[in-house]
Amino acid sequence: QAATGPAGHGSRRLYLCGQPDPYRWRLIMILFSSLALLAGILVSLSRQINGRLAVSTSPLRASLWNHVVGLAVLTFMGLVLGGMLPPADAGIPWWAWLGGPLGVVFVASGSWLIARIGAANTALLVIAGQMVTGVLLDLITGAPGPLGGRVLGVGLILIGMALTRR
Repeated sequence: QAATGPAGHGSRRLYLCGQPDPYRWRLIMILFSSLALLAGILVSLSRQINGRLAVSTSPLRASLWNHVVGLAVLTFMGLVLGGMLPPADAGIPWWAWLGGPLGVVFVASGSWLIARIGAANTALLVIAGQMVTGVLLDLITGAPGPLGGRVLGVGLILIGMALTRR
């Protein structure tokens, strides 16, 4: 069941019907955490593969082929699964379509950086950027949860990056 997030922000948050029992909630969090960990592994592998392609070609060519192959896979999935096009009356704001161009910059810059500063430093800097932006977005949208823990997490990532530079 979806419910509207904090008043005035229009954000959507997923809430399970009622309060689940603690055992079920732990299982759900283990599943979600495992999926996030898998996504992180896949991002690292993707960056490394695109970095290798960028060394052989160029960062822009690596980004192009990353997106061409991704589009082919998504097109196939869309044909098989259906439902990939939004309804005409979806009311999607114009800025919601900016993920694609931002993704191009992310892939091209990651492909370029991996060959120059290494996979670990690239990953740490990308994660630090995501964490800082995530904390700022949580502040703007009024997301629930302790701010101190988020700031501490960002600080630990930055310390980790500094330690790898020594």
